[in-house]
Amino acid sequence: MSSTRRIHFRTCTLCEAMCGLRLTLEDERVVDLRGDPLDPGSQGHICPKAWALVDLQDDPDRIARPLRRKGRDFEQVPWDEALDEAAERLDALRVAHGPNSRAIYLGNPTIHNLGAMAFGPALMRALGTQNRFSATSVDQLPHMVVAQQMWGHPLLLPVPDLDRTDLLVIMGANPAVSAGSLMGAPGFPKRMRALRERGGRLWVFDPRHSETARLADVHHFVKPGSDGWLLLAILRRLIARGAQPPRMGLPVDGLTTLQAALAELADFDLFARTGVPQSVADEVADALRDTPKAALYGRMGLSTQRFGTLCQWLINLINLFAGQLDREGGVLFSAPAVETRDAPRGMGVSRAGFGRFTSRVRGLPAFGGELPVACLAEEILTPGDGQVRGLVTFAGNPVLSTPNGRRLDEALASLDFMLSIDLYLNETTRHAHLILPPAPPLARSHYDLALHLLATRDTAKYSPPCFDKDAGAKDDWQILSGLARRLLRRSGAPRSVRATAAALHALGPEGILGLGLRLGPHGVRAWPPRRGLSLAKLRERPHGVDLGPRRAGTLPERVPKGTHLNLAPERLLADLKRLASEARSSAEDGAQSLALIGRRQLRSNNSWLHNSERLMRGGDRCSVMVHPDDATRLGLTHGGRAEIRTEVGAVIALVEVTAEMMPGVVSLPHGFGHDRDGARLRVASRAPGVSLNDLSSELRLDEASGNAAFSGQPVQLRPSD
Repeated sequence: MSSTRRIHFRTCTLCEAMCGLRLTLEDERVVDLRGDPLDPGSQGHICPKAWALVDLQDDPDRIARPLRRKGRDFEQVPWDEALDEAAERLDALRVAHGPNSRAIYLGNPTIHNLGAMAFGPALMRALGTQNRFSATSVDQLPHMVVAQQMWGHPLLLPVPDLDRTDLLVIMGANPAVSAGSLMGAPGFPKRMRALRERGGRLWVFDPRHSETARLADVHHFVKPGSDGWLLLAILRRLIARGAQPPRMGLPVDGLTTLQAALAELADFDLFARTGVPQSVADEVADALRDTPKAALYGRMGLSTQRFGTLCQWLINLINLFAGQLDREGGVLFSAPAVETRDAPRGMGVSRAGFGRFTSRVRGLPAFGGELPVACLAEEILTPGDGQVRGLVTFAGNPVLSTPNGRRLDEALASLDFMLSIDLYLNETTRHAHLILPPAPPLARSHYDLALHLLATRDTAKYSPPCFDKDAGAKDDWQILSGLARRLLRRSGAPRSVRATAAALHALGPEGILGLGLRLGPHGVRAWPPRRGLSLAKLRERPHGVDLGPRRAGTLPERVPKGTHLNLAPERLLADLKRLASEARSSAEDGAQSLALIGRRQLRSNNSWLHNSERLMRGGDRCSVMVHPDDATRLGLTHGGRAEIRTEVGAVIALVEVTAEMMPGVVSLPHGFGHDRDGARLRVASRAPGVSLNDLSSELRLDEASGNAAFSGQPVQLRPSD
């Protein structure tokens, strides 16, 4: 029988760039994969990670059928039996110990999944627990807190207008590798070449001379955890020059309060705190104000430190006072085809701020209906009323991705019941009593409900499945909806609630997406109506639809009705006082300590692509980078081994001596550590590396948000045999 070739166009679901793919399929195999030059967002760009979609499809380690724990091993069980048992055991915990005895954790891949975004909230509502956790609080939570505090909605996140700016200042981010975290920017190096060709400039502040720093006109080292002082110096320079917030079309509150708070700050030696001269801060402030199109952007290195929320607040204030917020060439807000401003519950995000409830043990406040994941282990291990006894994980590996992973590992082993919805038996799911595996990414449809909020250009694209699911396989949404409906029946939920769940199930992800498109700003309300977007029209446009560049001046129409732009939220003013009260930056804790930062790698993605043979080729990439002066002082040699130690634990890693690092700073990539017994990963187990989070304390937080503070963790290094 002759084989049949066909071409399939698709969005890559592995990161926020949403790159367009052109796949050549032969029968049930992908025989060629390349970038789609007609995709309006990525325009042909892809990175090496795209091939991991094929590896996920074909990986013999991928779980294909539900598994039930049997002693130290697992056995296959039928789908209905597995779903019934999961609902029965979760509901038994509710009956015996109350709804908060169950917890749920959602991993990063959730946001890249149409079915999960559409039906994850249904499962959370059916569980009815306050113990909700996700990767948000080890990542972007400070951005969301600031957005909610300043303009009333956690999903209104401004993004640099990369293709029209003439000055881009980047702090603690590496978009040349990440393709733009909270800033969909596929082909970032190409965009920076275009910036330079139109006479623009790129300035980078980072403790490492990163891949992005190599593209820059100017790079400055900055001490980890000290960025708040640098941002304060920039903002104070702007105000000293007479900068005022421009008219934004919204009432503005807090200007006098903000100015008074900044005036109360004692003068400080910027260079001593950050390693950056005051003259550089002045130059940045002047350039941001005097360049007609300029943008300041800060990401993971700022968000995952002890003053992450303060940093993101100051970035917004600087862009605002420099006249670059909601301005072409500055930072802009999206107008996605599926509206999320008025229906955040559909995305699993509540508009509620802090204080509706707190964690049981440490009293950490919830934000948007979710608790910081740094308190998950203690909620499991601490006896008493409300103790977490059951856990559901969806597409997450918190043993490797959340602080003090060894303690969480211990906690998961003590649960009465754990359910994992996941493709793999990994460091986290090995503790599960049941594992429910969804169909792999190429066998499901896709639309980025959330990530279009973060793109540098407004687009819309629907991708049908490349392949039919295996016989008996289920999509993510079918698992989530099936479990939610079983839980609602068992808990005696009102008939109206169960009817709504059944109606949503009947619609499925495509039905929900279709409604969202038709009712969104580019749908049937568009004029003339025949031009309005619909799912049918997206099916006819496999490369996607270009909705144009982001518009300036949209903030007033994007915020909730009656919103005032709040320049001085009380929570952030309090954090400003906390920063001012500290005698030393976090990177200076301990006389002989070094400051530890993480790093991204182009052929990796958090903790979940290390089983791709083609991505993991080459030498050991889980190395600790050390500046030559520090290596000499500590007796470390390139290619040798070093013990890295904190108060939480110790790991041993390969040493990479490089002038890329700022003296006094070391770097270890995140997402490694595939060495736990029972985690059956064929490729990853050959080069497991070590976990950054075996060194990170769950007590080290950004107090203003509850986000984990990995960056700037003090560590000790010494040679290891």
